[in-house]
Amino acid sequence: MRTKEITKPILKKKPRVNVVTLGCSKNIYDSEVLMGQLKGSAYDVVHESDKMRSDDIIVINTCGFIDNAKQESIDTILQYSELKEQGKVGKVIVTGCLSERYKPELEAEITNVDAYFGTNDLQNILQSIGADYKHELIGERLLTTPSHFAYFKIAEGCNRPCSFCAIPLMRGKHVSTPMDQLVKNAESLVKNGTKELILIAQDLTYYGLDLYGKRNLDELLRRLSDVNGVEWIRMQYAYPSGFPMEVLDVMNERDNICKYLDMPLQHITDNMLKSMRRGLTKQKTIDVVNEIRDRVPNIAMRTTLITGYPGETQHDFEEMAQWVADTKFDRLGCFTYSHEEKTHAHSLVDDVPEEVKQERADAIMEIQQGISFDKNQEKIGNTYKVLIDKKDGGYFVGRTEFDSPEVDNEVLIDASIDYAAVGTFVNVKIDTAEDFDLYGQIVK
Repeated sequence: MRTKEITKPILKKKPRVNVVTLGCSKNIYDSEVLMGQLKGSAYDVVHESDKMRSDDIIVINTCGFIDNAKQESIDTILQYSELKEQGKVGKVIVTGCLSERYKPELEAEITNVDAYFGTNDLQNILQSIGADYKHELIGERLLTTPSHFAYFKIAEGCNRPCSFCAIPLMRGKHVSTPMDQLVKNAESLVKNGTKELILIAQDLTYYGLDLYGKRNLDELLRRLSDVNGVEWIRMQYAYPSGFPMEVLDVMNERDNICKYLDMPLQHITDNMLKSMRRGLTKQKTIDVVNEIRDRVPNIAMRTTLITGYPGETQHDFEEMAQWVADTKFDRLGCFTYSHEEKTHAHSLVDDVPEEVKQERADAIMEIQQGISFDKNQEKIGNTYKVLIDKKDGGYFVGRTEFDSPEVDNEVLIDASIDYAAVGTFVNVKIDTAEDFDLYGQIVK
């Protein structure tokens, strides 16, 4: 009697997913959540790999904030759609802010993209790839940053009425993440080696109003600070109007909350602030900055400014430049105004020439360069706790509690003299300082 031969079914190998992230840290967070879900469905996931496979699924997480960012997103979509035409990748999927805002236009202009999704379409993206959304993975992420620090999004969207900003159009209204969930997320990250949480949202200071009926950032900070293994908590994107000063009390109480605050102020003259719909005057802005510095004397304050907003006169610019010189922010970035459709400011005449916008931005940054140099010179001879981010050439590169990754100053340690493991804390005595970099040696 012949036995029937039993053959095992051939399992089709899943394609690899290559996620490409453009824009801000909030996009990085979203990409990491997507990647965590894909890994949970047993997909091979990579981030921004330049080694293409013909069956790769490319997911481009776009930015739609300002003109330069939009152009970079469009160029990236065109690049990968061309690779698809050449048979070098399989599918191209686009998500994020640009496709949230311009999906019909993108579908009409770049037709060989397989699908366009918005900012809150995670489940639909997964479905289009063939993966299931797993509720048990809420809070799980596949970090694209070094494991010792992670961007930690505590809320989505924004309720602020700023005239120049299209973020509410792309991200919707403010929605806080429940505190218990955030604590669990932090505990999960710490188990995987994370030591620094960088709190992000469109507006950290609005946290809790929708869930708890009050601004609750101070309580959240205390609860995150209590998570065993969290050594640094850093705050980014705090709005000045209605800033909850009790947050500063927590900063003073807890050693693991960095004396650092990123507060984008955008401008300083009364007429610009009013037109920008910022909700405060020049004097109130100055008062907020002074009170923060009075309550936490050694705090490092970062701000962001805009040059060339509609109606900005030479006098407006000079007043802002003088204020920057007088205030001496520890860290500062400057953008040129971008005329965004469907924003309140789009109804105004974009009347400052592009070259003038850029000249003014460059002038602000030149002032800041001198301020940064002077402040860095004052650090020579002092010893700071430094978190080592990477080894680059002949140097170990790290940051103090007064610096965020990518945007702020770095501490460089000569690798021929000292050794420091990436992801560890060391004490560094500063012996040399430049405009934006500090050099020092490890103190045993």
